[in-house]
Amino acid sequence: MNDIILQARDLRYDYEDGTSALDDLNIDIQKGKKTAIIGGNGAGKSTLFLNINGVLRPRSGQIFFNEEKVKYDKKSIYELRKKVGLVFQEPDNQIFSSSIYQEIAFGPLNFGLSKEEANFRVEKVMDEMKITHLREKPTHYLSYGQKKQVAIASILVLEPEVIILDEPTAGLDPMHIKKLMLLLEALSKKGTTLIVATHDVNFAYTWADCIHVLQKGKVIRSGSPQDVFLDKEILEVADMEMPYILEIIKKIGQNKSALQQPLPRTIDELVKILKGEQADGK
Repeated sequence: MNDIILQARDLRYDYEDGTSALDDLNIDIQKGKKTAIIGGNGAGKSTLFLNINGVLRPRSGQIFFNEEKVKYDKKSIYELRKKVGLVFQEPDNQIFSSSIYQEIAFGPLNFGLSKEEANFRVEKVMDEMKITHLREKPTHYLSYGQKKQVAIASILVLEPEVIILDEPTAGLDPMHIKKLMLLLEALSKKGTTLIVATHDVNFAYTWADCIHVLQKGKVIRSGSPQDVFLDKEILEVADMEMPYILEIIKKIGQNKSALQQPLPRTIDELVKILKGEQADGK
């Protein structure tokens, strides 16, 4: 169990109108891995994240962090949020300070860091995310992509063990998506546990180590990207399309050996297989 950093057991959560958002949900999140949570609107992804981070409290069930039960007193939640950071889908729901510097510095100062240490961390994060030139810019003048960068920076500066990102690619142009991918890869190499909710099956297939499929507040499938996205029944039940890389490799591999070798996860890996098929055909 020591490779599991977060667990949810029999988690239930109902909204005030009686809508069931989480229905006896069970999930294990592996330490240091890249985990994608996928599912349609209303599947329970955002609600799960809010429960994990302590923003919401489940009606029943239990969350474990590093094998310890999550408690909901003020001190325990305070400590949990130092270690488990949550980046909201909509940056405007997270950003409230007048300048970028103030926004990123708020968390460290609120958690008791000295001004010197907070300043050091803020400058470091702004440099890593290449937003130092925006430090004094009013947040309401930022583009949507820039706001997302600031929202992520305000969590990174806390140096949490786990970072949860709710639909991080939503609304981003290709340039900002590429920047995000590079950032997530760098964080993963440092050992940070990353959890991402996404509708983008192509992103999930290429990026994740493990995938959990949610539907109606339950985890209906967990596994590697290859196993999950080759499961036709799950794709139909969850109303998801197969990632385009798998679509292509399935078509070219129907009567060949392509499906018997390690399946490609990226465009570069796909190109290598395609070139190999062409060479074999000559």
